[in-house]
Amino acid sequence: MNLNKNMNSSKKNTSKNVAKGSYTETKIDDGFFVMTYQNDSNAVEVVERDIDSSFIQFHFCLKGTSKFHFNEGRYILDILEEKSLLLYNPQRDLPIHLEVHPNSWLVTVLISIKKFHGLFSQEADYITFLSEDNKDKKYYTDGNISPSMAIVLNQLVNYNLNSSIKNLYFKGKAYELLSLYFNRSEDADIEQCPFLVDETNVTKIRKAKDIVIARMSEPPSLQELADEIDLSLKKLKEGFKQIYGDTVYSFLFDYKMEVARKLLESGDHNVNEVGLKVGYSTASHFIAAFKKKYGTTPKKYVTSILNS
Repeated sequence: MNLNKNMNSSKKNTSKNVAKGSYTETKIDDGFFVMTYQNDSNAVEVVERDIDSSFIQFHFCLKGTSKFHFNEGRYILDILEEKSLLLYNPQRDLPIHLEVHPNSWLVTVLISIKKFHGLFSQEADYITFLSEDNKDKKYYTDGNISPSMAIVLNQLVNYNLNSSIKNLYFKGKAYELLSLYFNRSEDADIEQCPFLVDETNVTKIRKAKDIVIARMSEPPSLQELADEIDLSLKKLKEGFKQIYGDTVYSFLFDYKMEVARKLLESGDHNVNEVGLKVGYSTASHFIAAFKKKYGTTPKKYVTSILNS
């Protein structure tokens, strides 16, 4: 399938079956598209799509393998099972010429740079595309598909909904997928994300995370933390949320509750001891916090573990 260069000329929803495979495109919004490919045949299928240089491409391979051909086949990128590929080149168009190998499933998200900026406007200082020094740089970045991303991708490929709500469903899932893509806090590479403009600031924010974890029983105030890492309070707040997907104290709360849960599961500490270890001076405060996070009390949680 070969569409006109102007993406706005695409139909809102288009679908084309090729042999035993299928290609589906859904327009989420102006400058925002989701495409799915399913090749369940025994032959290689080719999908073509013209895209101009104002778009960022996110490609996700759920299963199988595929190849992207660029510059009339002179340059080839492989995308393997459970891998993702980000492509952006403001200096030249990157039309899709994709070879979908047998028994392969892929999901592609296309988003204009203008639309992308709008998603991260509050973290503009940390997005490379907004930097005057980096606005003309290109990015070809691969990565792993996390389990949470895989769930969303499978939901996009295997959706079974009334056509009247398909666009709403795809819109929610597309935003969820991008959120997960930029919130892989357990992946060390996320702190070297190409959208983070100042590596010095990134190092400082990483240090802030280490500080609050090390002192989780008595964490510093936000201003004290900002002073200690030598960063403005505004940049600490915005940068921490951009990298870790949450505020400092919400991140710390989730971390403390995860530590508490693991300590309870070990069976080596009682509820009072666990509460003290994660920074709660009274058992009642710890019990309330644990219930807020997990919907049950620490004692009931331990009982459920023992019963199972």
